[in-house]
Amino acid sequence: MSKRTESKYKINRRLGVNLWGRAKSPLNRREYGPGQHGQRRKKPSDYGVQLSAKQKLKGYYANIGERQFRRLYEEAVRRRGDTGENLIELLERRLDAAVYRMKLAPTPFAARQLVNHGHVLVNGRRVNIASYKLRDGDTIELGPRAKQMALVLEAAQSSERDVPDYVEIDHDRMKGRFLRAPKLADVPYPATMEPNLVVEYYSR
Repeated sequence: MSKRTESKYKINRRLGVNLWGRAKSPLNRREYGPGQHGQRRKKPSDYGVQLSAKQKLKGYYANIGERQFRRLYEEAVRRRGDTGENLIELLERRLDAAVYRMKLAPTPFAARQLVNHGHVLVNGRRVNIASYKLRDGDTIELGPRAKQMALVLEAAQSSERDVPDYVEIDHDRMKGRFLRAPKLADVPYPATMEPNLVVEYYSR
């Protein structure tokens, strides 16, 4: 599991995007990078553009570790079809991503913590591995204690984002289903994601 010892929103200013579309992002107040050199503007190289695309995608999913992210890319390459689309599908099949999509947690980081602390059941069985790969039709439910958490209740009622159509959720029961793997166009990213550039980065 990757750890973030600093504020998770620093990644927004470093990459220059509001990754999660949240009102509390510091990018809404300061549209330049952190540090004394943050306001310098220079045209990035092709490598820099590809690296930024990779960092955005990694950062969005609670800053997945490099080794784990590269394994996902390698699995996407092995599958038939478009590698970029395959990568998005594998990322969205993660259990913590589905918990976030169902609005059972306010951020991907909180979703990962819910899973790691054993508050999430898949098909009636407790699963505490955030990277657990969901299959079409899997049911996801929060445990009794988690259903009463203020963080969970606030996330469920939040109007910051909508539940996409590839998952379904009953917020009264805190129980839902992962219906299908999405395409890139189906995923409600607040910032533009470019998995094709991630593919270019790793295939150099």
